[in-house]
Amino acid sequence: MIYLDNAATTKPCKEAVEGAEYALLNAFGNPSSLHGLGIEAEKLVNFSKEKIAEALGGIASEIIFTSGATESNNLAIFGLCENYGRRKKKIVTTAVEHPSVAEAFARLAQKGYELVTVRPDENGEITEDALVSAVDDGTCLISAMYVNNETGYVLPIERAFSRIKKLHPDCMTHCDLVQGFMKLPVRVKNLSADAVSVSGHKVYAPKGVGALWVKKGVRVAPLLFGGGQQNGIRSGTEPVPAIYAFGKAVEANLPSIAERLESAKELNAYMRKTLAEAGAEINSKESASPYILSIAVPNIKSETVLHYLEQQKIYVSSGSACSRGKKSGVLRTFNIPDKVADSTVRISISGETSKDDIDRLAEGICGALKNLVKIK
Repeated sequence: MIYLDNAATTKPCKEAVEGAEYALLNAFGNPSSLHGLGIEAEKLVNFSKEKIAEALGGIASEIIFTSGATESNNLAIFGLCENYGRRKKKIVTTAVEHPSVAEAFARLAQKGYELVTVRPDENGEITEDALVSAVDDGTCLISAMYVNNETGYVLPIERAFSRIKKLHPDCMTHCDLVQGFMKLPVRVKNLSADAVSVSGHKVYAPKGVGALWVKKGVRVAPLLFGGGQQNGIRSGTEPVPAIYAFGKAVEANLPSIAERLESAKELNAYMRKTLAEAGAEINSKESASPYILSIAVPNIKSETVLHYLEQQKIYVSSGSACSRGKKSGVLRTFNIPDKVADSTVRISISGETSKDDIDRLAEGICGALKNLVKIK
């Protein structure tokens, strides 16, 4: 099996699996309980807070655990707007966001917020100046992703947010860091962000756990109400096995971020050359995250290519996993023609991906171009 859909989800690492098992068997108490089993469970939660905060460059008390990035994004967007949008009713995002951000902003627009959406220019670029100029003194929140999940495009968040904070210090800033966390050397201080969303299952931890980093002093209104866990921001008993697995995955992979990034860059260059020679068209810009490569197999439907490769036990994606095959519109927003978008598949690698895997993929693409019925 050759798995090339790591932007959708990663295979849990050994440390995460062992961590989840340990928590299930040895720390099954409720972390809010005052007896020994509860205290042991709380220790595991605190361990993971410390590890994720270390990876982000924050402090443990700034970490809030959630069910995943979708909840983290919603908690940040609605929670920040409720506290900081009472007088300021303008919100800003981009046209290439994940649905969990885009749909949250659409909901706020329905409630009366003025929504400004920054789109790529004629070169397919979302510029620093475009993000900065979209914000004014009436803006309560800007939310923008760091790495686009479909193309790997890296947005100029660090420079843009820094300028926005200098010009409009009361404007809240949120970054969806899901595809950048534990892959690129990102620190929350350099992001000039008030809140940052990350996900466990994108970094070799299980599905069903994520985190929201909230800068100390920033107030986020809760979405869920109940027992007041996690300082009242996210009620509900913490899923200790998933949280501890998340922390163990981060601990295991944090020391190798730089090394893995260099390997990914080398492999990305090899992919671009090898797949282009096989007949694929490269959609992703050279400056994109090396972990994601968007390609088109000319004149063959994306899903047809996906299933053809699957028969050879090569697993890729036809786009964002959250869209379930529906067109997200992101490729068109990046000025990729519809015909090319209809033939696009996404390759996303991990530290386990090899050049031999890419050679097999190239062979599969050659076979697709030779054997599959082409669309006109």
